[in-house]
Amino acid sequence: MEKKIFVSLPVTDLNASIAFYKALNFTQNLHLSDENAAGMMWSEAIHVMLLTHVKWRTLTSRPFPPAGTSASMLSLTMESRDAVDSLNLAAAAHGGRADVNPVEDLGFMYTRDLADPDGHLWGVIWMDPAAIPPADDR
Repeated sequence: MEKKIFVSLPVTDLNASIAFYKALNFTQNLHLSDENAAGMMWSEAIHVMLLTHVKWRTLTSRPFPPAGTSASMLSLTMESRDAVDSLNLAAAAHGGRADVNPVEDLGFMYTRDLADPDGHLWGVIWMDPAAIPPADDR
């Protein structure tokens, strides 16, 4: 069986979250979607399950993190610096926030972080592995 990752995220407004992730070029998998959940695909191996709070409660009784906090940040790689910038612009234009952390430009790596409408953090990264300096030069 091919290895995949399914990241589940609780969301307050499922339709707004679907629109947000579509604007970031995720594709909705209608076979994994209903009135309480939406399966969103980044790639064949990376999927995000957007879950209403009611659906989330069927998975865990742990408390929701307070607004403005985070327990993790997921990261997506992009093919270019321009693609990193475009994803941040799309986030800001569709109910999320761009540049929730300072932009990082190390020459071989360029990162801009965004948040979805519920505050879930995403690192958006372009990297040229061939240009990474040796460890003793960093």
